[in-house]
Amino acid sequence: MIRKGMKLYSILFGACPKCHQESMYTVKNPYILSDTLKINDHCSHCGTKYRMEPSFFYGSMYVSYGVGIAFALAAFVISYILFESSMIVAFISIVLTLLCFLPIIMRLSRNIWINLFMSYDKSLVKK
Repeated sequence: MIRKGMKLYSILFGACPKCHQESMYTVKNPYILSDTLKINDHCSHCGTKYRMEPSFFYGSMYVSYGVGIAFALAAFVISYILFESSMIVAFISIVLTLLCFLPIIMRLSRNIWINLFMSYDKSLVKK
């Protein structure tokens, strides 16, 4: 069970890495493409600044490569091994998977990147 206080919670749901009380993103739906990467300046609950430096999230590009490989590998295993399709169909399924999940991959990469540098602080959560 994934719950607040776990790093995985912040990574999967895009919650503030310090308090887990609100989303880092201005719009929760990643498929509104014009707003996919729009992020709040800071957390309104705990005041955590999301952009520690001007080009902080450039590092998430390295993470997105690994996340994209994981999605592509999953698409390959499902299409080629489970459904026993041809190599061409497997390739097409990889491309379609990466295109369909691109907004999620971009957000997931940013979430992983910021969570490498920040940790949950339970003292920030008001009971």
